[in-house]
Amino acid sequence: MPPLIPYIPETITVHLGPPSSNAENVTLPFADYIANVASSEVYPSWNENAIRANMYAQISYALNRVYTEYYRSRGYPFDITNSTAVDQSFVKGRDIYENVGALAGELFNDYIRRQGNIEPLFATYCDGIQVTCGGLSQWGSEELAQNGRTPYEILTYYYGDDIDLVRDAPVQGLTASVPEVPLRLGSSGTDVRLIQVRLNRISQNFPSIPKIASVDGIFSYNTEDAVIAFQEAFSLTPDGVVGKATWYKIQQIYASVKRLAELGSEGIKETDITQLPYELPSFGDTGLAVRNVQYYLDYLSRFYSTVPPLAVDSIFGEATREAVRAAQQTFGLPGTGELDATTFEAIYDAYLGIIDSLTFEFREGEVLPFSGVVLTLGSQAPEVTVLQQYLNALAEIYPEIPLVEPTGYFGTQTQAAVLAFERLFGLPQNGVVEATVWNAIASEYATLSSGDVLREGQYPGYEVGA
Repeated sequence: MPPLIPYIPETITVHLGPPSSNAENVTLPFADYIANVASSEVYPSWNENAIRANMYAQISYALNRVYTEYYRSRGYPFDITNSTAVDQSFVKGRDIYENVGALAGELFNDYIRRQGNIEPLFATYCDGIQVTCGGLSQWGSEELAQNGRTPYEILTYYYGDDIDLVRDAPVQGLTASVPEVPLRLGSSGTDVRLIQVRLNRISQNFPSIPKIASVDGIFSYNTEDAVIAFQEAFSLTPDGVVGKATWYKIQQIYASVKRLAELGSEGIKETDITQLPYELPSFGDTGLAVRNVQYYLDYLSRFYSTVPPLAVDSIFGEATREAVRAAQQTFGLPGTGELDATTFEAIYDAYLGIIDSLTFEFREGEVLPFSGVVLTLGSQAPEVTVLQQYLNALAEIYPEIPLVEPTGYFGTQTQAAVLAFERLFGLPQNGVVEATVWNAIASEYATLSSGDVLREGQYPGYEVGA
């Protein structure tokens, strides 16, 4: 997916021909690219306000191509072409007009967007004499500037009153949006939520793709079902894993159905790119994300003598860093002690390798570890049945927890029981069963099953029956 907030790339790669042609690719600083385009598209003798208005359109047009990864998502190794049939003019090695180059250095990190939208406007334009279009008329902009219109007034004349000019956008190196490791069952975070948002929008045009009920950044079974249906619809390997090919195809289809490369784009709203709080934790962090990593590491310590046991205390301190470092060394990774994506994937893979040997079937008194798949509203799996049985056993002792039918489907009744447990045991109340919640429920069930919890008639002062 595109980055959460648009930024100005330090460089841009231009294909010197139509997209599918066997032409040269040229990489150059973004500001130099804009100076070249402006020198190729407008006259240096024009009114400065007209040149500025045209330059804003040229910047926004190029940034839209970069932000939506229009060509990258189609497998091309470039960001834009110089074919005026599909993009804007660029002439390799051309002379840059002095006044145009100076303006490019001033304006290259400003762009146009629709009010309420995130993405740069796909600001189409044409000369207005030989070719007309729905966007800015270049000769018309010169006439408006001669009549005293400001650059912003020229832009609103052509693109409407609902546009903003973003000033001084950050500049950084251009990086691919695809995650470092594939997304699959058990993954969580902002990338997962972006996938969920986009699949739900795509499903409006492709009804064979089921809606994801909870857009929560948790890759559970309903997200996997939607991914598989998408892969089947677009002739990809239907494995339910979002790797590079699936990621970019989702991006491509999403941009198409949202018409992000059109003036009439639906747009991307801030709510579509909400940053989630449970990305991979770092040294010094506290909370559930830390606790879950500790849970995985501690479990691995039972099977790998090189990984030390770890207290699950939700604090990423020195002990956790040493456990991470030990896991890295165990799995042939640099022993930095930092939990990067590659390290987490190795830890998680090893954990799942152990879990895969287990059969998730409820047997009274037996406690099963977290399966690696987050359970939430709409989940349907054997793990849900086990969870429901655990909750029912706890409900006998804790009347605050309602009984549920062990159907294997995570419906509103199961959600209510999970919420009651979370409330009772001081956990964040979201009705989602990830590693921490599963472990808490399973631990409480284990205590109950071992007879440590006093049942009715076992309180001090009462006779213990036979």
